[in-house]
Amino acid sequence: MENAQKIEQINIKKKLAAFISIVSNTALIILKLAAGIVSGSISIISEALHSFVDLAASFIAFFSVAKSSEPEDEDHPFGHGKYEDLAGFIEAILIILTALYILYIAAEKLIKFGDEYVFETNLGIIIMIVSTVLNFAVSRYLFYVAKKTDSIALQSDAEHLSMDVYSSFAILLGLITVKYTGIYVLDPIFAIIVAAIILRTGLGLTKKASNNLLDGALPETDKTAVKNILDSFKEKGLMNVKAVKTSKSGSKRIIQLIIFLPCKMPLLDAHILCDKIEHKIMELFTNVSVIIHAEPNCISTNRDECTLCKKPDNLKYTKF
Repeated sequence: MENAQKIEQINIKKKLAAFISIVSNTALIILKLAAGIVSGSISIISEALHSFVDLAASFIAFFSVAKSSEPEDEDHPFGHGKYEDLAGFIEAILIILTALYILYIAAEKLIKFGDEYVFETNLGIIIMIVSTVLNFAVSRYLFYVAKKTDSIALQSDAEHLSMDVYSSFAILLGLITVKYTGIYVLDPIFAIIVAAIILRTGLGLTKKASNNLLDGALPETDKTAVKNILDSFKEKGLMNVKAVKTSKSGSKRIIQLIIFLPCKMPLLDAHILCDKIEHKIMELFTNVSVIIHAEPNCISTNRDECTLCKKPDNLKYTKF
């Protein structure tokens, strides 16, 4: 019951964070589009497009965390966590497509560049300052919640806004440079720099999200922690570990263990031991599904040489 309450609190935090991201991105799109149209700056318009994709990503994140919080059912026995992984992958693809489009329009502007390409910089500078500060604040909050809740969807959203901080700051520097030098060709050049930053982020997020979608293993730190727990049960009946299989579904870790127990261990004692292992792992990870398959140890050795098979009273383990 206590663990279920923790998971419910986590889901509420994730939904709130996703909603805040939607509000901030909507405000920034309106400001950037207005500034880009009024000033005529291609870099500001490219930033508005970037924020539009961020808004779409925020809606996807909000939907995914809401869907992933639904309980397990007959069709989804391991829960709905994969919705978050799918959302993270879609968001990453959107980032990549946005970067490629910005590269296209910036390159086109460079090719057709002429003396007629001038624009007003003061409004753009003000909007980029507001954008940088707001994105920094919201992205830090999203990173905090993503880390606390282990949400790939919120992390992807936070990465979007974090890249907005760098890209907005880069465009701000570009606008200031143009203002004081009059070299307007710097505007599309800075737009290309922004696109390169966005593209790099999108490729990184694609790799991480696809790893979860394809049931990639948990990080080595998580697997080491599980193995340490198993080692602590070596004197309590656990004789060996045949396999540790791990994967992730959204923020839920899925851990499958195949262990060897004494061949003469009573079923009740084996059940209690497996429960103890499961509870220890659940103390380590808040949102986790643990499946344990126990096999008699003599399967892994020569049964004719198994001392426990020959001496039923020789049960070398500590009862709980």
